[in-house]
Amino acid sequence: MSTLPRRAKSKAKPVVSEDELPSFLKSISDSEEEEEEEEWEPKSKVANKRRLPKKPESKPKKAAVPRSTVVRKRSRKTAVKEEPNVSLHISADEDSKDGLKLLQPKLDEEPKPQVITKKPKMPLGTKISVIQGKMGNLDSDEIPSTSAPLIENEVKQEKCGEDFTFDEPPLKRIKSTTCPQGKPVKHHGSTKHQEELEMNWDIVQVLSERTNIEPWVCANIICLFRDENTIPFIARYRKELVNNLEADALREVQQTLEELRTVAKKTHATIQKIKKEGKMSGGLLKALLNCKTLDELDHVSAPYKTGSKGTKAQRAKQLGLEPAAISLIENPVELNLLSYIKPNVKGLTTIQEVEAGVQHILADMFAKDKDTLDFIRILCLQRYICIQSALAKVSSKNVNEKDVNKFQLYHSFSCNIKNIQHHQILAINRGENLKILTVKVNIPDGVKNEFCRWCINERFVCVWRPKRYANPELMKILHNSVEDSYKRLIYPLLCREFRSKLSSDAEKESIMMFGRNLRQLLLMSPVRGRTLLGVDPGYKHGCKLAIISPTSQILHTDIVYLHSGQGFREAEKIRRLLLHYNCSTVVIGNGTACRETEAYFADLIMKKYFAPLDVVYCIVSEAGASIYSVSPEASKEMPDLDPNLRSAVSIARRVQDPLAELVKIEPKHIGVGMYQHDVSQTLLKATLDSVVEECVSFVGVDINICSEILLRHIAGLNANRAKNIIEWREKNGPFISREQLKEVKGLGPKSFQQCAGFIRFNQEYIRTFCSNQQPKLEAEGHALMTKTGVQAANVKQGKKKSKPVANVVVQPNPLDQTCIHPESYDIAERFLTFIGGNPNDIGKPDMQHKINVVIQKEGLEGTAKRLNTTVHTLQIIIDGLTQPEGFDIRTDFDKPDFKRSIVCLEDLSIGTVLTGKVENATLFGVFVDIGVGKSGLIPIRNITEAKLSKAKKRRSLGLGPGERVEVKVLSIDIPRSRITLDLLRVL
Repeated sequence: MSTLPRRAKSKAKPVVSEDELPSFLKSISDSEEEEEEEEWEPKSKVANKRRLPKKPESKPKKAAVPRSTVVRKRSRKTAVKEEPNVSLHISADEDSKDGLKLLQPKLDEEPKPQVITKKPKMPLGTKISVIQGKMGNLDSDEIPSTSAPLIENEVKQEKCGEDFTFDEPPLKRIKSTTCPQGKPVKHHGSTKHQEELEMNWDIVQVLSERTNIEPWVCANIICLFRDENTIPFIARYRKELVNNLEADALREVQQTLEELRTVAKKTHATIQKIKKEGKMSGGLLKALLNCKTLDELDHVSAPYKTGSKGTKAQRAKQLGLEPAAISLIENPVELNLLSYIKPNVKGLTTIQEVEAGVQHILADMFAKDKDTLDFIRILCLQRYICIQSALAKVSSKNVNEKDVNKFQLYHSFSCNIKNIQHHQILAINRGENLKILTVKVNIPDGVKNEFCRWCINERFVCVWRPKRYANPELMKILHNSVEDSYKRLIYPLLCREFRSKLSSDAEKESIMMFGRNLRQLLLMSPVRGRTLLGVDPGYKHGCKLAIISPTSQILHTDIVYLHSGQGFREAEKIRRLLLHYNCSTVVIGNGTACRETEAYFADLIMKKYFAPLDVVYCIVSEAGASIYSVSPEASKEMPDLDPNLRSAVSIARRVQDPLAELVKIEPKHIGVGMYQHDVSQTLLKATLDSVVEECVSFVGVDINICSEILLRHIAGLNANRAKNIIEWREKNGPFISREQLKEVKGLGPKSFQQCAGFIRFNQEYIRTFCSNQQPKLEAEGHALMTKTGVQAANVKQGKKKSKPVANVVVQPNPLDQTCIHPESYDIAERFLTFIGGNPNDIGKPDMQHKINVVIQKEGLEGTAKRLNTTVHTLQIIIDGLTQPEGFDIRTDFDKPDFKRSIVCLEDLSIGTVLTGKVENATLFGVFVDIGVGKSGLIPIRNITEAKLSKAKKRRSLGLGPGERVEVKVLSIDIPRSRITLDLLRVL
């Protein structure tokens, strides 16, 4: 943790030397910073020496230089580079310590060079307010903000220590008719932007091209992520900055950004390694800095890796044939290959060996030429490139025949790479990894012929411009070099690139599908106010029962043996339990013996065995319940309960509050994905954790009753901060307002900013608690007044004044129960004054009526302008004021499908219309539970936009787990238990 102060000291010193490679991209994490310093940054090592304490007499010249002079000198040495219109510009306000502003590129103006100056970082131990530094003026136009109105020429001093202020939120861009690309609003950026690794491409432009998002949005997202903003916070409270992008789109941009940073980091590590070996050349440096993917980097740097025998071109260069190759393309008339023959040197004994060496050098030059690679890639996009798979020639002893049959569709498969589906790529890759399939990319010969013609007739003539044309013998060498370059170097590179891109895209889509399914499952509507009987089915070891109260308390646990000839006797026990606890809802896990257990309860319900109770049941996924039952969290939560019974408790709670229960389980164990074991586990975990954080944050948590596990997933919090919040709550009693979060150990300004908007307070509970505490507070206040009077008397007598005793009474704030962020409380209060509303009327019909009257009269934009804020911020305020107390966004999602009877597979017929619930969504279709013990499949081609509910807006046409749909049976294969369905509509 000491790296930050040391780096802060080194930043104030001049730039080391101009021959050092500049940087534009730097990793955020401390571990990556340390790794970069060790691997390749020579100037960091120089800076380390300067961090040592200096004696006054040593190096008097450097000690005499004022700090401000050093900074100015550094600014002059910073390279000035003209950026394209879509790049990210940073300017430093002379009057501001923090003064970084994100400037919006103007399309109608010429780009101006921007001089970047760096500011030393604060030491790690120094507490910094969220919005710090002085604030300079923007344009003459008044610019709205999400917080208090901006006062022209106001200078805001840097705030210290515990001052948590949100008067100046990060930059926002507001679109208008005169500025459709977005109007800039003040943003105090981070100096980390100036410490990135520099490549020959603009990260904003490449990010925009790969994600198909406007460059100004990508520039803002980079700054927001660099300032350690979380995806839920950005998606809700920084909409203007990201042009209303959803959380999924932000995650995609974040992943792509990390990929580009990884490429830049590895590229510069490779550059430094090759420099140390003394093998760096200008052409190689340019080729490395042009790399945009890891495949390109591997292609260029492969000959220089440790342990490499060297390429044919390298061995030819070592023999001294490079001048001959350069002469052939620049001045072939003066080239005499006979002069390079050396009978005593291996590789130069004959003219054929000399020609082969020159050919290898030329082939290597063509394969690493940027324009040549760009041409061949564009050419491939215009041609029919297909991927083919075939059954591998392996013996039956090595591969299971059952596994071979699973890949029957791909035993002789061919498809255009433009049309192949993601799930097909994942299936082919799995078959190849199991040695069942062989896969290749087929590029037509026409591509090779066109490439060779272009190299000889255009690239060779127009770029290298030979003084005179070569003789036929030398031209033959040139032709052979081009063909050798394509066959030996370029063709394998293209195949690797195609396979890598197809696999990467398929993995990302599979992970995104997993994330969408997980979100749909987590946001299922809770079933509140019911006593539930959870059943974990089983044969030999019996069915585990757990009855939980409406508040999730465990009332009773038991084990019954329903499938071992004791069903009638056990039915009486179940009936007594249901009547005793007034429980009329049974939740059955979908594991082993689920179908038999369902039939058992359905038969008793049809016979009205549980009368007078009207009992219903539902089936829920028990994926991950067994893993959770033996986890440390389960042992801590239910220490006296057998692990087998814990799973029954988990099954029941999944219906009562799916989100609170499923967050206890590692997301990948929930089982709503596809090919989850074949994709990057690091990326999968990061995406699923982000989805959980998004769901928990958007739903919100009651800070005074939620569990520590749930708190961990709130944006801006982690395990340590959640633990500290629970400890504070146990020590000091319930939280009264969001402001008290600032008193929690380890919860700094940034964490407070990220989490505050997602934490809720039950106002009825807070009012009751405060009223009970009022007599105690009055007694403490009387004692304080007495003590204060004694202190005043002592001061009159000349005695030393003692430190006053603080007795600040925290008052509840009605806005704390809403989704309004504390940084917008000032605007919300002014809006309430404007409409004549009372904070105590939040969520009541009277508040809705007053807001409707004002909005109909002034309009949303007019009201936002009057309050000097943005439309999106005003909309959040309106939503927060009108939503009833205890509002839950999950009420709009589907609830479990409760049933009283069972249907068998034999009862189905083609054309039957059924109602079912989506179990899992994949890239090739959706599996639906229609209550017959086997899920039916809706092929992806049968899911069209017209059949989806208009009220449910999605980025894709995919359905999610838990949604109720109406389907029609298209085909039934009873021996294979396969049912094909057609989607009629989403209920």
